[in-house]
Amino acid sequence: MTKIKICGLKRLEDIEYVNSAGPDFVGFVFAPSARQVTTSQAAQLRNKLQPSILSVGVFVNAPLEEVARIARQVQLDYLQLHGDETVEYSQRLQELCGLPIIRAVRVQSMASFSNIANYPCDYLLLDTYTKGQYGGSGQRFDLALLSQLQLPKPYFVAGGLDADNVAEVLKQGTPYGVDVSGGVETAGVKDYNKIKRFIAKVKEQKND
Repeated sequence: MTKIKICGLKRLEDIEYVNSAGPDFVGFVFAPSARQVTTSQAAQLRNKLQPSILSVGVFVNAPLEEVARIARQVQLDYLQLHGDETVEYSQRLQELCGLPIIRAVRVQSMASFSNIANYPCDYLLLDTYTKGQYGGSGQRFDLALLSQLQLPKPYFVAGGLDADNVAEVLKQGTPYGVDVSGGVETAGVKDYNKIKRFIAKVKEQKND
């Protein structure tokens, strides 16, 4: 059963949308981006989230103590590392927080996966490599790579997903989950109808 993660929530309306539509995960972005939220904003949003939906904090090269503090104050369920965090960093974070870690891999070619086997994390997230960016580009990587992969951890697929192409992604590989942000937005804000349609398309594939 493919899991669904809606990332980049910023507004109370976004929480209302996901509470109604029912994804498995939502993401709060704490790294500099158009979707960045403060600790207090995220805590307010997290407080309104249905208990059945798991919250993920997205970080890029943030100080360990800052990640631990935010995780505690917001009551995050998962941590997503989307930068250049080292093995030692992830090990220390596991010790500090005791939360599952999702490690982002910026996919450019098969070589992008060469050093991930021993990385201390619980899940991988495959996103598109874009020079000068750590994510959120809205671009898709070569889906043919998915059929060639034997990854050591369950993985999410991200990067340029929307309701019109997610079925193709699910046919190319066997991801644990799919992660969408811009593909369920209109004019830079979350769109309830697009969220519902995306989730419906994923569930159609679950039932095939």
